[in-house]
Amino acid sequence: MAYISQLTYESAPAETRVQIDEWVKNHGPLTNMKWTLVHSLPAFHALMEWFPLEETIEKFLGERAVNFFCYAISTENDCLLCSTFFTKILKDLDIDFETFEFTDEERVLIDYGRAIVEDANNVPPEIFDRLKSYWNEEQIVAITAFATIMIATNLINKVLQVELDDELLPYTKQ
Repeated sequence: MAYISQLTYESAPAETRVQIDEWVKNHGPLTNMKWTLVHSLPAFHALMEWFPLEETIEKFLGERAVNFFCYAISTENDCLLCSTFFTKILKDLDIDFETFEFTDEERVLIDYGRAIVEDANNVPPEIFDRLKSYWNEEQIVAITAFATIMIATNLINKVLQVELDDELLPYTKQ
């Protein structure tokens, strides 16, 4: 059971309703996590920076690689909501993460994401060598910043025990 309720549109302050309307207009309906986050607009805005960073890194990584990166981070971080969200994306693309033949670039992203979660103080230098063989320093910083927001999203969902959205329930492991 979630520790924090999901705000409702009707009970939201006027300023929050304006932000909700803006979000829905530009991005579509709010998820359970977003309905939880809008209790604090600064928190909502901070974590929604995920989207501009996603657009930035998709330009040089591609959407599929970004989804693999997010899935690897979320599963390594044991975040049910986020890992299920990315499981849905991968299943909808008919991709089995466990048997998929990743490119070398995708593999280094997966390894990097898992290493950050496992021990951010000790990411192996070999991983950085591999990253640098594909991307420049500006890109690696963007990838890393994106990973940290993904991890923050994982933590919000885990700590506050945000419930799975109904559309994700069929994608949970039975």
